Amino acid sequence: MTTQDSNQTQVNSVTKMSVTGHESSDAATQEFKPGNKLSVDLSEYVIVLPGGCPSEKNISVASPTEVDLTCKLDENSNLKNPQVTWKKGSETISHTSNAPNSWTIKVTISESSHLGSYTCFLKAEREISATFHLNVPTIDGREKPVIAYIGDTGVMVCKTEYHPRAWKWYKTNGTELASIDKILPKDKYEILSRSASESRLEIHRLTVADTGEYWCEADFVLGPSKARFDVRVLSVAEPLKPFIAVVAEVAILVTLIGLYEVYSKKRKAKGGEKEFDQIEQLKSGDNVTEKDK
Repeated sequence: MTTQDSNQTQVNSVTKMSVTGHESSDAATQEFKPGNKLSVDLSEYVIVLPGGCPSEKNISVASPTEVDLTCKLDENSNLKNPQVTWKKGSETISHTSNAPNSWTIKVTISESSHLGSYTCFLKAEREISATFHLNVPTIDGREKPVIAYIGDTGVMVCKTEYHPRAWKWYKTNGTELASIDKILPKDKYEILSRSASESRLEIHRLTVADTGEYWCEADFVLGPSKARFDVRVLSVAEPLKPFIAVVAEVAILVTLIGLYEVYSKKRKAKGGEKEFDQIEQLKSGDNVTEKDK
């Protein structure tokens, strides 16, 4: 038996590629023949406890199998003769084997209820713990929004290292998930795939109405796993809006400067006329005074 780290499902980001699709009786579902189990008959997962902080390990389980979960003390640990307890939630589980500073339980996973978190507690002068999280493979959604423009083709791709029984696609409709074939006409979208471990949704002739949340779902024997895509459809003019706003601000600023200059010139002109009138009045007053003399 070998020690393994958890294998997490990876999602391919949105890319354009030529692929051949598998036909399906349901336009929104890709179904594949069962079989293709990637798990071995028995796997072992080990967490070595250094005597410090709690440790965790995520384990992807796509199909029924048996696993050995082992908590092992580091050789340099100063925790001596600990009392060991295994639990799944609040349920206590007896360990099946006990080697020096190593405690193992065997878990048979035949249905979804057998998944979950299994924790070993080692208690002596202090308590330390380690937790194994057994879940169906995780499919990560695209963290950043998928940006597309009106008239383009939107592409979403989901991948996994495992082989689900089927892939399904949904769109959020209010508070519910609606099958993609209930939302879009059949000539509007395509679901394609190169293998059972990949599904690709293409939405053609995008409109603003196609904006929203889309989900791919991989149906594994032990349960479903979903990934989310946030699609935003923009008009062609949308990227120009910041530029247009800047141009408008500049135009307004230039107009204000021009108006200020015109106003300043008029004010200076009026001021000059007043000075001229005052000079003329002074000259007239001087002439009258000289005549009186």
